[in-house]
Amino acid sequence: MQFSAGLAASRCTMHNSCRLFSEDPVSDGSVIRRCWAGGDDPLMLAYHDEEWGVPLRGDRDLFAKLVLDGFQAGLSWRVILHKRARFLEVFDGFDPARMVHYDRKKIAQLLKDPGIVRNRQKVNAAIGNARAFLDFQEKDGSFGDFLWGFVGGKPKQFHRRTLRELPARSRESDAMSAALTQRGFRFVGPTICYAFMQAVGMVNDHLVTCFRHREVQRLRG
Repeated sequence: MQFSAGLAASRCTMHNSCRLFSEDPVSDGSVIRRCWAGGDDPLMLAYHDEEWGVPLRGDRDLFAKLVLDGFQAGLSWRVILHKRARFLEVFDGFDPARMVHYDRKKIAQLLKDPGIVRNRQKVNAAIGNARAFLDFQEKDGSFGDFLWGFVGGKPKQFHRRTLRELPARSRESDAMSAALTQRGFRFVGPTICYAFMQAVGMVNDHLVTCFRHREVQRLRG
């Protein structure tokens, strides 16, 4: 599903391996301007153009993105994006009902798989987050409504002009992090939560000079 105030000029929140600013000419002579993700990586390009900032509301989809963002901690989004297909395969599509039954043998298999991030703490956290997710649904209902409640149920629209204006966290991401942690989730710090909010469309942080800003602004999810 995958921007720092002090480091915004050199990275897009946690997308710190991408080329910032992109201008790609098209056949009619016009130029497509992007706030990040140059054309040297087709996956990153497609992610910026088609996924990043698009409102996502389904419980399972939001859970999967939150888990992937947890795996991204300390890494670039490019790394996670290129491993996403394998993550989905070995984690049963991030089906929490299946993940909660992972035993030591399954965890050992995951930690030997070069197609994912082989970090024991993150793997264990993903499984623990599956339990927390199911517990939440049983007690409180919609996970999506809960998460979107931190932005009042609709995307927050920003009109930032430079990457230096992008924050690493916000009051909303601080509150989300605290609430998730209280409910047993791990690898959900305020910075991870803000990157998550950007990715799933809770905030529109495409720069106003980016062609996707206006397109995403029209989406209501």
